Amino acid sequence: MIKEEFRLDNQLCFRLYTASRLITQAYHPLLSEQGITYPQYLVLMVLWEKDAQPVNDIAKRLLLETNTVTPLLQRMEKEGIVVRAKGREDARQMIVSLTRKGKELQDKLSCVPFAVGEAVMCESVTPETAPELFRMLDDIIGKLSKRCHE
Repeated sequence: MIKEEFRLDNQLCFRLYTASRLITQAYHPLLSEQGITYPQYLVLMVLWEKDAQPVNDIAKRLLLETNTVTPLLQRMEKEGIVVRAKGREDARQMIVSLTRKGKELQDKLSCVPFAVGEAVMCESVTPETAPELFRMLDDIIGKLSKRCHE
């Protein structure tokens, strides 16, 4: 007999993993039309908020390690979406900026947040309940992020 704590249905991690995987799948057809991946879309969102940022700042904003973000940025640069240049004040810093193509993608992808939002709205997730869900997920992310960086 299996213990209750080992039942898959009792695992928060499985629900979060599955939701994340399915949401990423929902993004795929929308992003692939423009030839970008979900991680590239996340980088674009960071740069659309504030252009010309150091790689370290982009990585921190995405809660990723720099060595995870760097190959992603290299691919984006090859695709003409971003440019990387040494920092003016600190040559050890690599500053990432949007190209014209990267800026134009914001308009081309403007339907994506709404389309994915529609895809996840359901009986328990509505425009009214979404802020509470965000708060709960932010709490989980914050706690786990602190724990991983201790």
